[in-house]
Amino acid sequence: MHPYHKRLAKEYQAITKANLPGVELVSSEELLSFLFKIHIDNHDLYPDDYYLQVTITDDYPVDSPSVVFINYASSPIPLHPHIYSNGHICLNLLGEDWTPACSIESILLSIQSMLHSNTLAERPPDDAQYTKSAPRDPKRTNFVYHDDNI
Repeated sequence: MHPYHKRLAKEYQAITKANLPGVELVSSEELLSFLFKIHIDNHDLYPDDYYLQVTITDDYPVDSPSVVFINYASSPIPLHPHIYSNGHICLNLLGEDWTPACSIESILLSIQSMLHSNTLAERPPDDAQYTKSAPRDPKRTNFVYHDDNI
């Protein structure tokens, strides 16, 4: 059992009660791994449903969870300047801006907002190079932030 199981249980309850528009909890494995379906309403770049895997680290909530978009149920990885083709997400909240006050819900809202505000149908400029040698877990990456608009 995770040392912060009680907090994770509260976060799980909050997420299920919040009924976030465009966010659906698909599955949860013992509050250590969550699969969410994300839908962005009325957005030409994102007509599909996208699936986000959130894996709780041993150091959560001091450390952020591992978060990636995955191909699930034939869904693509969303096309975005901060989302690599392997599903890794370059977002400060998942790295240096994370604090224990953040939550899974704040991650979902940030990613949903990131997608909703995007107008560029492109991958990060270093996508091809990054995906060749990226670790499986995005937590093991030191992202280089190409801009500070997100």
